[in-house]
Amino acid sequence: MMMKETISIDEFDGKKFKIRFVEEDDNRKAVLTHYLHNYRNGVKSHFEKEAKEFLDQIVEYKNQEENTSLVSDVALQQLLFEVEDVPFPTPENYTFKFIDLFAGIGGFRIALQNVGGKCVYTSEWNDAAKITYQANFGEVPFGDITKDVTKNYIPKEFDILCAGFPCQAFSIAGYQKGFHDTRGTLFFDLEKIIETRRPKVVFLENVKNLVSHDKGNTFKIILEILEEKLGYKAYTKVLNSATHANVPQNRERIFIVAFDPKQVKNHIDFKFPEAIPLTRTIHDILEKGKQAENLYYNKDHQYYPELIKTMTSKDTIYQWRRVYVRENKSNVCPTLTANMGAGGHNVPLVLDDYGIRKLTPKECFAFQGYPVEKYILPNIANSKLYMQAGNSVTTPLIERISKEILKVL
Repeated sequence: MMMKETISIDEFDGKKFKIRFVEEDDNRKAVLTHYLHNYRNGVKSHFEKEAKEFLDQIVEYKNQEENTSLVSDVALQQLLFEVEDVPFPTPENYTFKFIDLFAGIGGFRIALQNVGGKCVYTSEWNDAAKITYQANFGEVPFGDITKDVTKNYIPKEFDILCAGFPCQAFSIAGYQKGFHDTRGTLFFDLEKIIETRRPKVVFLENVKNLVSHDKGNTFKIILEILEEKLGYKAYTKVLNSATHANVPQNRERIFIVAFDPKQVKNHIDFKFPEAIPLTRTIHDILEKGKQAENLYYNKDHQYYPELIKTMTSKDTIYQWRRVYVRENKSNVCPTLTANMGAGGHNVPLVLDDYGIRKLTPKECFAFQGYPVEKYILPNIANSKLYMQAGNSVTTPLIERISKEILKVL
């Protein structure tokens, strides 16, 4: 008796199927989903050969091992529907192409798709973030961008390179042709991609402290590499989500927008967005009613006496700082951090009608500007979701900067 002839992207994770392949540098799901996402445009040819091979392999496997009679054309149509039936599908009409590096959970992608962009390549190494990314965009990011095998999948042509890259110290011990050595850092991998692909625009985000890191040397080297070595013209500014995105979170980040002057002649017209009034409050984001029991502090918790003594207002968000509570005087959410769900540091807390509790993961995503009414939070540990929210960009701010970029493209 034949089994039901259906197929899913996640079947590439089947243990019996995976043992047929070398698991290191296993990019099957990424190649196939990138191919499917670009099936209706010219970019599909970049992934087509490998994607078809992978599809044929799993169809053959299912027919042999599960007694099905699936054919590749039918499987292709099923998988196309799967990657397109997601909250944030690839826009049908787009005006530019971009790649999403250190993609996290897709903050850059949502913003750039909202202004007419098409993502043609994604990379993210964290497995939990990949799960969230796939749930919302139907695409599995490629893995470790430091590996050449991963870089080689990047299409030759695209307009904007986006990256919220981690900050690492650069070596200033040696010089190579007058430039500081960035080898061994993740910025070096960005540098190589920019050098070989030459996008029109490089759009980077990082923590505010990057500007002062190592007495300003790290930031200086980044700008030297972009401008003197790679020939781009860089514009930089520290912006706050609360003042520039109408999002009630105090989150300052440094943004770098660099243009290739040969491809973007009028780059000098670029300006970062101006400040706008903050009309939204924390009550626009905090969920109503009682939340999950495990979010509340019990009265027998060792910190409860300190919490109940300090936390007296329902109109602000407090923050637990290892051994004391800090109130956010500006009545917005304090900066969300990656470690807020792992231990007792930087934990945002609120007082509601039912007690003292942590923010929910959904609230954290909302404080980053995610459209939580349709953004999917997968069934993974809260600690991973907190980390994903803390590591993310504020999507409305990225969108406002993107609109300014497009004015000069």
